[in-house]
Amino acid sequence: MKTLEKATIGGGCFWCVEAVLQRLNGVQQVVSGYAGGKHANPSYREVCSGRSGHAEVVQVTFDPEVLSYRDLLTVFMTTHDPTTLNRQGADQGTQYRSTIMYHNETQRDVAESLLQELGAHFPEPIVTEVVPLKVFFEAEDYHQDYYNNNGTQGYCQVVIDPKVQKLKAQYADKLKPEVA
Repeated sequence: MKTLEKATIGGGCFWCVEAVLQRLNGVQQVVSGYAGGKHANPSYREVCSGRSGHAEVVQVTFDPEVLSYRDLLTVFMTTHDPTTLNRQGADQGTQYRSTIMYHNETQRDVAESLLQELGAHFPEPIVTEVVPLKVFFEAEDYHQDYYNNNGTQGYCQVVIDPKVQKLKAQYADKLKPEVA
């Protein structure tokens, strides 16, 4: 039986991160949600207010024999801007921070090492936080699989499509066969 792992990361709107990561070979599931804040079971409205302390994140279940945690993080770090504090594009606020919420010390070590390595490849310092995951709260149903269910919506076409296209161009060797 396969041993699957989980990763919890956020890089702006969870719809964008979900759309990119669910196309990677080895990824079994991507669930949009909230983590890193003060309140249990926050609503989207509470998170969007910026007062909950939660970030929009995704929790990824993946097969490390197909896709390593390091490779997952590399794709994540290079398909969003990890140098903008509490912002991705037009989305601003602490809920849109770049974050890696590790599940164990090995994940922490891999994340810190990778950020150190990638730092030289960005024109500005990386501001991605590396913090322990305390609790993950699943987002409302309408946020799940958002891009796949709403691909013709303006936000999807203008903001998410370019990220998916960048993924296909840079990481064709890591895509699921039906995506490549």
